[in-house]
Amino acid sequence: MSALQTQIGKLALDKPGMVASGIMDETGASMVRMLAAGAGAVVTKSIGSEPRAGHANPCFTEVKGGFVNAMGLPNPGIEEFGTEIREAVPHGKIVGSIFGANAAEFAKLAGKMEDYGACALELNLSCPHAKGYGMEVGTDPPLVKQIVAAVKDAVSIPVWAKLTPNTHLLNDIALAVQDGGGDAVVAINTLKAMVISPEFRRPYLSNRFGGLSGPAIRTVGVRDIFDLYEAVSIPLIGVGGISDWRDAAQYIMAGARAFQIGSAIAKDGPEVFATINRELQEFMGDNGYESIADMVGVAHE
Repeated sequence: MSALQTQIGKLALDKPGMVASGIMDETGASMVRMLAAGAGAVVTKSIGSEPRAGHANPCFTEVKGGFVNAMGLPNPGIEEFGTEIREAVPHGKIVGSIFGANAAEFAKLAGKMEDYGACALELNLSCPHAKGYGMEVGTDPPLVKQIVAAVKDAVSIPVWAKLTPNTHLLNDIALAVQDGGGDAVVAINTLKAMVISPEFRRPYLSNRFGGLSGPAIRTVGVRDIFDLYEAVSIPLIGVGGISDWRDAAQYIMAGARAFQIGSAIAKDGPEVFATINRELQEFMGDNGYESIADMVGVAHE
């Protein structure tokens, strides 16, 4: 058994690092490439019921410490995306990310993702820049519980919920996920952000507002995972600003059983997975950790 193997509820991963939703996960070929590069799983782009164009350009920009984006959940729709998932599934574990406006829509999308061969579902309850979706439905604990329960009734695969840091109710929302039968909490999504062009005296993004990702948000994510570890008993998956093994180890020691990488793929390429896998395993060997489970939550001791 490899030291890097980890268990998220019923789902076992050979490696703890996953591709975060929205990065190199739009086509079957790109997902296969990420798996070959050393990702333990790939979380798909968030998919809705119908094709969606998203926000007009400019919708993405680099800033000090990361990126700000307001993509607006562009996607080909659940029917069209099935072809891409089916191409990737034979090569490794694919987690289907979905977004909807209500419990019934989430449940319908979840059933489709399970039919396509997804090993788990990630409910996007946290996108900060798409009206009527994401954070707008994911900051209401009773509604979150209703959505999670509806999806659990609709599928037999694990159900994860990706939460927003843009709320003072994070622990309450996580408890709602747990009470609804959710199998894991993923935290965090991007922080609400804005970039203004001094030359043009106006917001840079067409949507005006966006979400900040990258190294600048890592300390926020680690803190949130630390808090969530003491609030819920279901597994946690950390995401936000991970670019090397030290970042990943912080999330694990705060309480995460696995982690996701997004912006670092854009900066360092898919090779970031192999590098983190190797260096994290070296650290574990040097410090007496025989498994990821041995490291989970040790910062609380």
